[in-house]
Amino acid sequence: MKEIKAIIRPFKLMEVTEELQKIEGLPGVTVSEIKGFGKNRAKNAKDKIVYEMVEFIPRIKLEVVVDDEMADEVVNVIQKYAHTGNTGDGKIFVFTVDEIVKIRTNERGRDAI
Repeated sequence: MKEIKAIIRPFKLMEVTEELQKIEGLPGVTVSEIKGFGKNRAKNAKDKIVYEMVEFIPRIKLEVVVDDEMADEVVNVIQKYAHTGNTGDGKIFVFTVDEIVKIRTNERGRDAI
């Protein structure tokens, strides 16, 4: 199983999630509003947030856990629909998941997704 975390621009959220929903068998996606900065330290960003003298950029974090076979498709959809070609488009991280436990039923592994 793979966990995919993607940091994307807020205005791309609807487009990305609409396309992710088209993937047959996708178990679900967690969405969080976040802020941070990259290599350019948000200096020239129009949408920056200044907090205690540090400049941040608002972003969205998507998180999803899928079977290994589905991971490439999910990554490709996120990359395609989050892309603008400009600095700050974001990143996609893919991690191996060792175990999942569904709290309500105590199901484990793939059954818990």
